[in-house]
Order: sequence, then structure tokens, then C-alpha cells
Amino acid sequence: MLFSSGVFLLLFLPAVLFLYYLPLRRRRLGQNILLLAASLGFYAWGEKWFVLVMMGSIVLNWLLGLWAGRRREAERSVRLPVILAAAANLSLLFVFKYLTFTLTNLHLLGLCPVVPVIELPIGISFFTFQAMSYVLDVARGRGPAQRNLLNVGLYISFFPQLIAGPIVKYETVAEELLCRRESWEDFSAGTARFVCGLAKKVLLANQLALCADRILASDPAALPMATAWIGAVAYSLQLYFDFSGYSDMAIGLGRMFGFHFLENFNYPYLSRSASEFWRRWHISLGVWFRDYLYIPLGGSRVSAPRHIFNLFVVWLCTGLWHGANWTFLLWGMYYFFWLTAEKLFLGGALDRAPRWAGHLYTLLVAVVGWTIFAIPDLSALALYLRSMIGLGGGLWSAQSLYFLRENGLLLAAGALCSLPFAPWLSAKAKGWGAVGELGRAALTLAALIAVTVLLARGTYNPFIYFNF
Repeated sequence: MLFSSGVFLLLFLPAVLFLYYLPLRRRRLGQNILLLAASLGFYAWGEKWFVLVMMGSIVLNWLLGLWAGRRREAERSVRLPVILAAAANLSLLFVFKYLTFTLTNLHLLGLCPVVPVIELPIGISFFTFQAMSYVLDVARGRGPAQRNLLNVGLYISFFPQLIAGPIVKYETVAEELLCRRESWEDFSAGTARFVCGLAKKVLLANQLALCADRILASDPAALPMATAWIGAVAYSLQLYFDFSGYSDMAIGLGRMFGFHFLENFNYPYLSRSASEFWRRWHISLGVWFRDYLYIPLGGSRVSAPRHIFNLFVVWLCTGLWHGANWTFLLWGMYYFFWLTAEKLFLGGALDRAPRWAGHLYTLLVAVVGWTIFAIPDLSALALYLRSMIGLGGGLWSAQSLYFLRENGLLLAAGALCSLPFAPWLSAKAKGWGAVGELGRAALTLAALIAVTVLLARGTYNPFIYFNF
């Protein structure tokens, strides 16, 4: 079920909100039961059998969390439950996400006669990382072990961020699972944030996808350089508005129900280095790898060779997390190269360079990186990258002019909206008192009307990160 679908907007969400705010005795327990049931139903809508896999993951991690919590209370080592939690969750992820890829490559080497086709459950990377976060945070004393299976189930399966993040660490919401407080201020802010994310998705990401998909699906060897760059830029903006829009919707929905998730994007295209870019893009994934992998490996407080090794492991895992494909591994190694180069050689030069030079460098690195991310076939990727440096279909053509005329305004709007214009406008509106509040409400309503019109027309509606 998509957040941008009529079923979700007109039936599922209104029904859940209505039932959630009914005045009941033992209200918190009833609300948590409702949200768990709604979350499992939300997932089962598109994954009728894989919801059982998620339920099995919930039960297993609940038991491991209880074990880790009891050992911690007794001041005994939590090493064994942590190892078992990591092994169990990563094994689940490997079977569904990487086993077919592994066997396919063994088959090409003549080492595996049969390759089974294993369907990928939507969002398995997200809910598996959250499940591991629960056990790891309990073992570290960052949150209490939940005696009630219901609360662990709600944390792992909560529908706003279940299938495309942000990845919410257990310590972030441990208290709110039992003691959250809803307010009209949170509800109204959450609604506005949800509409903002929905507008990003429907008005920008979906429209940019029409341009990006057409170009990326073309013969990469015949693309003029200008057309190849238009496609790469369109995809870069599409991916940003698609994923940050989903994160906005998830954060907004969380606030409607009294949960406060951390931000997942902070205007990454304003960055002046690749390192800064990854502090601003998919923040929850970066924080997860930092806290549970990079720092335990020693982080940066080690010798230079070991520091490079730690970065290599993190970016190898980051590439693998995004998918079982050689291009994702290449993409991970691509960023490992740039981040290592910045730490060893480029950092000082970027600090001394004019701001525009740092921004241009980062945008070039990011756009080329998203091109690697977007094209799953290595040979097609190589041809597309050749076209981007002018070794394909020349520099310019009538096709390039056509795509620029058709999508120039959309690309300009995407570039403008990737800047912190909305926070600036919101801050200004606060200084205008009631007039500013009325203006913000009018803009939100206008965005909602525009979204509704496009959705009624059956607009193109994929979510890229559902694949992970």
C-alpha cells in the first residue's frame, strides 16, 4: 500500500486515526494494539505471506532482547545474545536478498547447477536493521527490554516507516512506545509535514521519473553527452524527492500518532564535500552504520591503515545493503574512494577552495554516483558513463534540445526545491503572525489539491526505496 494511493489516503489512514483517538479505558494499550494490527495489515496488503516472516522476526528479536536485558541486569556478558541476534537477522537478510545473487554467480562459474528464484520482501532491509537495533540497544543499556511482545512488534512493524525508513533506532522511541503524549500542535505539524512529503513525491519525483526513465532506458552508446547529463540530473533529483518525500510522510505520520522520529535528510545537495553529503543524505542509515559498525570497529581513533579498512567495511556494507548487484558494490566502493581521498588528501583543499567549487565538486560526485546506482547492468553503465564524457553519441543533438525544452522548468523547480527555501519561508511566516499562519495553511491546502488532481489522473507512482 502506497502512501500516495487512494486506498491509503481515503480509507486506511482516516480509519486508523479515527479509531486511535477514540476515548477508551486503558487507552495506551488499546492504541498500541490498534497500531500493531494496522501495521501488520498495511504490510500484508502487498506482502500476504511475507508478513509471517516479519512476525517471526519480531518474536525472535523479542526473545533475544529479553535474554540480553536479563543478562545485563545480572551484570553478565551480553555477547552471546548479541552475536545470535546479528547472526539470525543477517541470515534472514542473506536468504531473501543475497542468496539468489550468490548462487547466480556460482552458477556462472559452473559451481551451482540450479538457481532458485527467491522473491524479495518489500522493506526487509529496513525492518531487519530496526530489529537488530532493538537487541543491540537493550544490550547496551540504551533502552529497557520490553516484556510485552506487543511493544516490540509495534516498534519493528510501525507502518509509517516500515518499508522505506527512516530507520528508527530503538533508543529513540523506547519511551514513546509506552509514555507518548499526543497534542493538537503535533498533529497539525505532522499533517503539514505529511502533505509536504506527498507533494514532493507526486508533484516532483513522479514527474522527474518520466524524464529520467526515458533517458536511462535509451541506448546508452548513442546518447549525446547533454542528454546523458539531463537524464542523470533528473534521476538525482527524482531520487531525492522520492526518498526525502517518503521520509517526510513517515515523520509526519509518526507525529500524528505521538512519535517523534529523527530527521533523515538535511538538504544534501548543498554539501561542499562527499563526506558532508553523507552526513545529510539518508541520515538514519549513516547513523546506524556509525553506531553499530564503524565505532565498534574503532572508528577514526586508530592507525591510518586501520581507519581506511574501517571505511572500506562500512561502504562495502552500505553498497550491499542497497541491493544484491555488482553495481551497488561498485557504488559503495565509489564513495569509499572519495571519502578516503577527502580524509587523506582533499580535505584541506576543499576547506580552502571557494564555496562554489566545493558545491560543484560534490554535485558532480553525487550525480555520477547516482548514475552508477541507477543502472543495474555493468556494460550498460560503462556505455552510459562514456556518453557522459562525450564518447557516445556526440555532445549535443536535437534530442537533447527536446528533453531540455520538455523538462527544463521541472528540473529548475527541482533544483530550487532542493534548497532550504521552505524553512526560510516558514521562519518568515512566523514573524507575520496570523497572516503567516494563514498563508502556510493556504499553501498546504493548495499542495494537497494539486496532489489530489494528479493522483485522480492516475499519475506515475513508483517508490524507488521500496526495492531495498
